[in-house]
Amino acid sequence: MASDLSSFLKDELANTLEQLLSKSTTVDSVAALDVSSLDDSQCIEVSVKFEFSTISSNWKFYIPSITATKFEYFMLGGMGDLKEHIDDEIADAVNEIISNVCGSLCTSVNAQGFPDVSSIKSEVLDFSIKVCGDIEDNDRVYTLDLALDGEKLPIYLSLDEIILPYLASITGYDSSSASEVASSSQSAISAPTASVSQPSMGPSVSSISSLLSEESAENLQLLFNIKLKLSVRLGTKNFLLKDILRWDIGEIIELEQMVNEPLDILVNGVKIGEGEAVIVEGKFGLKIKNIGDSSTKLSQIGI
Repeated sequence: MASDLSSFLKDELANTLEQLLSKSTTVDSVAALDVSSLDDSQCIEVSVKFEFSTISSNWKFYIPSITATKFEYFMLGGMGDLKEHIDDEIADAVNEIISNVCGSLCTSVNAQGFPDVSSIKSEVLDFSIKVCGDIEDNDRVYTLDLALDGEKLPIYLSLDEIILPYLASITGYDSSSASEVASSSQSAISAPTASVSQPSMGPSVSSISSLLSEESAENLQLLFNIKLKLSVRLGTKNFLLKDILRWDIGEIIELEQMVNEPLDILVNGVKIGEGEAVIVEGKFGLKIKNIGDSSTKLSQIGI
């Protein structure tokens, strides 16, 4: 099963826009786009190449005029008049935004240590102004509806086939058809082998047989040797890019987390429980305070 990067894309899209535009931003919904419903209004096409593991994927972001003009307007601090049409300045601003979004996505994903997504990097190949109605009509174009300070603004995203398994929550990719996609792309990712070191402890087939069928339990056992990255989140806070650039040695950064609040326990970037910091033989440790059962943890991790 390929690692699903959908949540990382939506989070980094929202976080980067919030930081660059100084406006509260969320991704409200994602849906397949019927290209035939688009009109002849302008949009900005930004082509981005992603490389990771053994594959290379090309994405195309389409920013319609209603969204692009707002992006540039807020980047300039909301000064002056809102433009009615896309011009070269707006295109440059949008290109910078998408470049930052993709860079943040790569940084976030690389920090997770996914076994099949390693050293991911992005490169903006080109950007241009075109007509929305000229977007290539295929089954791999999606609408990401943004809520920017409460206003709904769309972004369109066109993907190639090879990336569909890695954005399953967005694309609705069915893992049962993985062999067909792998065969057509000739870029199937090999499953981890026995060279992965054995964990010191792990659940047995008998302990999960009550949760799964016998066949499913045996298949799951094949995954027990996969290494997962555990991390503890002390706290988070959004900052403007201009503030980050002013940071220097000795700067104290205040987080939103209160000192008496539990710490988030993350496995491969997914929260599975809460705990508190302890000291174990001079090293930091973690005492689990709240965590789900085996079935819940498997579901949260995506297995």
